[in-house]
Amino acid sequence: MSATETPSRSELTPLDWAFLCMEHEDAPMHVGAVAVFRAERPVDRDRLRRLLAERAGRIGRLRMRLERSWLQPHWREARDFDATEHVYDHEVPTPGGREELAVLTSELVADPLDQRRPLWELHLITGLADNRFAVLMKFHHSLVDGHDAVEVGVRLLDEFTDLTDTPAATSPNPLDEALGLIRRPEKLVGALRGTLSKSGESLGIAASVMRNVRIPVQSSPMHASTSPARRLGLVPIDLADIRRIRTRHGGGTTNDVVLAVIAGALRRWLAARGADVDEVPVRALIPVCRRRSNQPRSGNNQLSGYLCGLPVDEPDPASRLRTIREEMSANKSAGPMRGPGAFPVLAGRLPQLLHHLATPLVAQGAPLLFDTMVTNVPLPRFHAALDGAEVAELFPVAPLAAGQALSIAVSQFRDTVHIGVQANRAALPDLEKLTEALPQAVAELSDGT
Repeated sequence: MSATETPSRSELTPLDWAFLCMEHEDAPMHVGAVAVFRAERPVDRDRLRRLLAERAGRIGRLRMRLERSWLQPHWREARDFDATEHVYDHEVPTPGGREELAVLTSELVADPLDQRRPLWELHLITGLADNRFAVLMKFHHSLVDGHDAVEVGVRLLDEFTDLTDTPAATSPNPLDEALGLIRRPEKLVGALRGTLSKSGESLGIAASVMRNVRIPVQSSPMHASTSPARRLGLVPIDLADIRRIRTRHGGGTTNDVVLAVIAGALRRWLAARGADVDEVPVRALIPVCRRRSNQPRSGNNQLSGYLCGLPVDEPDPASRLRTIREEMSANKSAGPMRGPGAFPVLAGRLPQLLHHLATPLVAQGAPLLFDTMVTNVPLPRFHAALDGAEVAELFPVAPLAAGQALSIAVSQFRDTVHIGVQANRAALPDLEKLTEALPQAVAELSDGT
């Protein structure tokens, strides 16, 4: 962009702004992924770093820098943007495996993004065995949701670099909207009805939130004081095993089975810690994307959520799966605009000024509603590569909210379910016991009746 061009600008929605207001140096609010690549030749670090910077520099959203304002924060294209300043390289002790990769990425994930610059980073990680390398992608949640993060990440790959930017949906001019309503009274009536409908919807969500607030169990390891140190677990599970379990236990969805696997692993882990599993209820927030498939890509977060109990007190794995399937089915029947898990919808309807004042305080109350977040990041079915190196594994990483010790992100890539587990290291120094319990919970469900 030449110096004479006016940088493009787009407004943040209230929900986008809420993610920024939740940011704390010990609780950074970025989403990400660890992509592992399999190369046929030794890795050329300089070439890969240049390639990543070149491709990232073509993506308009990654050139946007936050401009803060109490009334209307917005994104504006950075005049001095240099993608190479956002691409870093690291090396694990050779020959590195998944454990060494997890140790390094946990340190990198813990670092907040610099809000004086466009809010993203790419970390090239070499030193892995068998000519493998990895790329850790970090994008602030105010900039992208999980779906958008996938779209941006895909455009770094060989097959998709020529995709053009999708024009961001422009915000309507308030004066033009008002004049349009005056000229078309029937539109005014429709707008009033829509406003009243949303008001009733919001009141219903707020009432449901209040009904579902509970006092967290003080002894639960799922809650902890916010700490900057992180641990990351990267767990692959055979998708064929998940599908066999689903068929064997009477249907449902793949996600239902994954939630049951997580519940079983949490039960094993809590019991190994000496916790009374009957006295430590676990409730998960399941984020839901509200964007329709034919809706223009605005770059704004459009989220809701479901709350789902993870029955760690149930000893029978088949009963755990059945309970989860029934609760998730009820959530879906009610829809993403109802229920206590829809509180992100409320956040999207509050003015930015209120978020600035209240969101940091409200975020501390997350344990009153849920104990952990389990997010499913849908990935397209594709075979892709970076500089000819095939994508072998893709582990998503979800942010860790203030006051909570554990977040779990799940994706299906090719024939594998990839689970990224992020934990507060001070609260969960034994994270490896939880990650080891995940495949054990799969075997338990496979053997159950």
